[in-house]
Amino acid sequence: MKIIICGAGQVGWQIARHLAGEKNDITIVDNNADLVRRATTSLDVQGIAGFASYPDVLDRAGAADADMIIAATYSDEVNMVTCQVAHSVFSIPRKIARLRSQSYLDAIYSDLYRRDHLPIDVVISPEREVADAALQRLYSPAAFDTEVFLGGRAQLMGITIEEDCPVVNTPLRQLTDLFSTLRAIVVGVRRDGVLFAPEAEDQLFVGDDCYVFTVNEDIHRTLEIFGKSTRKQERVVIIGGGNVGLAVARALEQGAHKIRAKIIEKNKKSAEHAAEALERTIVLNGDGLDVALLSEASISRADAVLCVTDDDKTNMLAAVRAKSEGCPMAIALINDPTLVPLMGPLGIDAYINPRATTVSSILRHIRHGRVRGVYSIGDAEAEMIEAEVLSTSPMAGKKVRDIDFPEGVLVGGVLKGKQVVKLNSDTRIDEGDVVALFCLAKDVPEVERLLQVSIDFF
Repeated sequence: MKIIICGAGQVGWQIARHLAGEKNDITIVDNNADLVRRATTSLDVQGIAGFASYPDVLDRAGAADADMIIAATYSDEVNMVTCQVAHSVFSIPRKIARLRSQSYLDAIYSDLYRRDHLPIDVVISPEREVADAALQRLYSPAAFDTEVFLGGRAQLMGITIEEDCPVVNTPLRQLTDLFSTLRAIVVGVRRDGVLFAPEAEDQLFVGDDCYVFTVNEDIHRTLEIFGKSTRKQERVVIIGGGNVGLAVARALEQGAHKIRAKIIEKNKKSAEHAAEALERTIVLNGDGLDVALLSEASISRADAVLCVTDDDKTNMLAAVRAKSEGCPMAIALINDPTLVPLMGPLGIDAYINPRATTVSSILRHIRHGRVRGVYSIGDAEAEMIEAEVLSTSPMAGKKVRDIDFPEGVLVGGVLKGKQVVKLNSDTRIDEGDVVALFCLAKDVPEVERLLQVSIDFF
């Protein structure tokens, strides 16, 4: 597939990194020549320095015979015009745009993106994706990472193994014997910085970060088995009242979890805007690092603090300050992946990576086969892929044990109709089933082959 990626920032670079090693022809475009140079020297991609919305720049990038264009620059307007030029001048079949402004995302204006108006096939909103990720962290406080799959019936949870974990040093094979009715599978383990797909005889050790795929009904039991409490969140302090903080507060007001929130926002206009937009959320204008203001927000009585300003270091410091004032759980928004190793030493419980959430959203629309969802794990180390099994898929009609999966691939769950089944090696994968597969980055092409539709399907 020939793909043009416009924008060589964190998101564009990561998308190029994901796709370059999968036999795709990638060209990356950015008006910053240094960013283009970084991409071409570190990845197997071509690069063009110039404005992505200029027809002559897209022409030099090979737009005449491109299959897809991904507009992920920092400007909404550039992304929109780029898609228009890609459609009107070059007839590129698939156009994906990243849009930040909430005005562009309002449902009442959705007709704007029709092919006869502004032809964008897929609109990605980083703020909405990040807000959704923040809510999932709040709803699963014992996990450092979470994502929903199989129509909301199952979750992937990242759990750190600690000394009080009841199943530490236990072979994974024995978990099936000990908890025969549990619909939960350990699909990935990170140990000493290396992520791998575990085998049946592997054990979990103290300090491991493991990824567990489980159905919603078994979440609390799964957490207890892995030594985690399932305390209910009732009070949350949000530091940062911009688009992300405001979206989270709105969702909490409308949600069924009955979580009460307070917002601390440094910018006076942003604080006033948040106060006008929210009905039951208290908004305080001031610095989230101010101890007196944190005390006014009752941080010591809060169940969690969510730090979502537009500055990584402020988020980290605010999370540490809140915990020092008695808040038991801190979640921080972190754009820079090099800061993530500091989370543990600083005592920050969970983090949200905006780049990873946006990359996951874009990959969902790129993967071959009938893919319904993709979640990028870690620093592009692995993916959780959800896809429907078609009659022409090599998996259809076979038992799990008879499918030739690579070593780095594990089946997390199978949805048959509306039921997530208890998975074992005898489980048969049928046409119409929806499967959730954990796969290391190097094995993604083989998973795509297993999900692809053969030519005679058409």
